[in-house]
Amino acid sequence: MSTSEPHIYLDHSATTPVHPQAVEAMARYWSECFGDSASPHAFGQVAAGALEQARQTVAGVLGCRPAEIVFTGSGTEANNLALRGVAWAARQSGRGNHVVTTRIEHRAVGYTVDQLRDLFGFEVTRLPVDEYGRVDPDDVAAAIRPDTILVSVMTANDEVGTVQRMARIGRVCRERGVIFHTDAVQAAGRIPLEPDDIGIDLLVLSAHKFYGPKGVGLLYVRSGISLVPAMTGGGQERGRRPGTVDVAGAVGLATALCLMEEGRIAEAARLRRLRDQLIEGVLESVPDTRLTGHPVHRLPHHASFALRGIEGESVVLSLDLEGIAASSGSVCVEGEPQPSFVLTAMGFSPDWGIGSLRFTLGQANDGSDVSHVLEVLPGIVQRLRANG
Repeated sequence: MSTSEPHIYLDHSATTPVHPQAVEAMARYWSECFGDSASPHAFGQVAAGALEQARQTVAGVLGCRPAEIVFTGSGTEANNLALRGVAWAARQSGRGNHVVTTRIEHRAVGYTVDQLRDLFGFEVTRLPVDEYGRVDPDDVAAAIRPDTILVSVMTANDEVGTVQRMARIGRVCRERGVIFHTDAVQAAGRIPLEPDDIGIDLLVLSAHKFYGPKGVGLLYVRSGISLVPAMTGGGQERGRRPGTVDVAGAVGLATALCLMEEGRIAEAARLRRLRDQLIEGVLESVPDTRLTGHPVHRLPHHASFALRGIEGESVVLSLDLEGIAASSGSVCVEGEPQPSFVLTAMGFSPDWGIGSLRFTLGQANDGSDVSHVLEVLPGIVQRLRANG
């Protein structure tokens, strides 16, 4: 870790610190209330009560029924359960064989869809996105076939922050009787998320993206949706996700989600102001730089850029030496920079796509953090370009 000061964390789309109130809520379920929620004795009943209270809290935030909430070990696991579960259930009942998704999904969705295609023989249509990373709802409608069983479109992109036209896509799926799944991991606590209002059938969240603990996620499953479990074992989570439930994790998730929702409107407005200052400053002070993602329809805490002709990873490492944590969607493979697959799908040339850079703000950030980034970033970029 860098020893430079100050330490400024601007990578909240990767993970967040656990909120102190979530830690406090979880603590007793690591110690005196340690029972297995599936056990019939008093210790188990206390744990089961806490688990169901957490389920009710989450359902209250999402505007759904508690029975529609499945706790999982991560957002990735929840996406796997949703996609495989629906596909296998459809195969079992002979309903269809076709999945529609996009070219910019997180790998938890993209790789799972690939496996459904390569190992299980499902057909897959990957829809293009525009220069802002948005899929056209009309393209979704055109891609749906009589044998389409599932449409999967992420709510907001992790790399460029673009928010999709979810309600319009939801209406398309409802009108055609197709199940609609969304990876909403980046959106929780930052934009409104009520599946019934949007028309979503399956929705995935991950606690560590909104100040909850790592190692716990959830899947909302609309009543009436059939899932074949991706794992087999016990009958936990109404048979949809076997394995001893992490009660403390579920409590922490519910606590953090409730806190985020309570402060969402005010905090989103605060972060949006900081985000816009950061975007304006970077575009003004760093030549050959482009904003990536939609300029308006983007997450309130999310600022992302493409820097022409330099590697995003090199910028991230240089920022770290200055005490600033950021991230990049481009990678280096065997010594060669590889452009971000998201920026490539958005039409960026490799010269731009290798320079993916993302800053994501959080509760502890303020204007001084933005000012420090704007002080050091231009020099870093100038030096890397001169040495390139």
